[in-house]
Amino acid sequence: MSTARVEYRAGDVIFKEGDLPTTAFLIESGTIEILTGSASETVALAQIGPGDLLGEMAVIDASPRTATARAVSDCTLIAIDQTSIQERLDAADPVVRALIRGQLQRYRTALARLRGDEMHAASHDEHDSADATLAATGISKIRLETQLKQALADRQLEVRFQAIQDIDRGTIAGYEALIRWDHPERGAISPAEFIALAEETSLILPVGRYVFDAVCSALAELAGSTAELPFIAVNVSARQTLEEGLLDELVRIASDYGIPLSSVKIEITESLALDFERVALLIDRCHALGIEVALDDFGTGYSNLGHLHKLRFDTVKLDQGFIRQMLGDARSFAIVRAVVGMVNALDAELCAEGVETAEQLATLKTLGVRYAQGYLIGRPKTREDLLVAHATPVL
Repeated sequence: MSTARVEYRAGDVIFKEGDLPTTAFLIESGTIEILTGSASETVALAQIGPGDLLGEMAVIDASPRTATARAVSDCTLIAIDQTSIQERLDAADPVVRALIRGQLQRYRTALARLRGDEMHAASHDEHDSADATLAATGISKIRLETQLKQALADRQLEVRFQAIQDIDRGTIAGYEALIRWDHPERGAISPAEFIALAEETSLILPVGRYVFDAVCSALAELAGSTAELPFIAVNVSARQTLEEGLLDELVRIASDYGIPLSSVKIEITESLALDFERVALLIDRCHALGIEVALDDFGTGYSNLGHLHKLRFDTVKLDQGFIRQMLGDARSFAIVRAVVGMVNALDAELCAEGVETAEQLATLKTLGVRYAQGYLIGRPKTREDLLVAHATPVL
């Protein structure tokens, strides 16, 4: 942030109403009075002091100053230029920006009415198109967040199960749990949208508990109808790995349903937000409880080999982009073959994602890949279809 320290004497005017804004200020010491009105009738709006910001509103929306600032005592200010403020606004969450713009709009409208300027008050009530778009984005996120909370409370989210095949045996070894939301107004909402929203807030934690409960409940039903219990893998976000009680919650829910912890797998997606030390401890504790851990979407993250080197994953899931290209692109095939060898050397299993053809599956078997997942193996199943698929026939 570009800053400079400036000093004013008591009585000095820092800026006047109507001035063009170039700088905002952080008050380091002293007191400043905010004034509005004419020379014959001045209204004191506020007095502010150390730690307060001054003049930032005009800088935010590049509008003329709506008040005069005068030093009540000797003051030291830190000047903050317009570019620094704008860069931080541009990088902020749309919800935060919408809240700031809304607050600023209300302030300007109230100030214009205080001066008896109804024409300018009305003009400040009308957002320009950029502000309207920003506000709409922020409000949309707030609305969706509220609706997601309600969907959790009403159990409107659905957990589906996509099969994972043991390639050598030709049988279904387990499933990956995938959460879906059929919104009553918008229809199906992409998990990429509502999971990203949940990760921005604390909602990812109840979403995680919701999936744990659905998975353990399904496993409890499967245990009574199948001779060999498949595993079900649950995705855990970087945000969830930071929670101390994550595994305690899983242990509690599994215990409530009476299912073995070994039937649940944890999948962690590569992310810049991963705290290696914390994830390493999480993996160690999972292993102590008999829970296996997979690295999801390998090949799309940020420091892939660093993840493999530092973290003791049981399974590495190779991103579908490599699988889809490997038969028509020699370089992609070479990467898949090299990853298989590397993962096997680390005493882990490889799961190929995005398998869609019999030829891909046959090639993966030849390469020594343990698991396959994709539309060839099966599309995501409802809970009911999962139970039917694993029901043991009565002889």
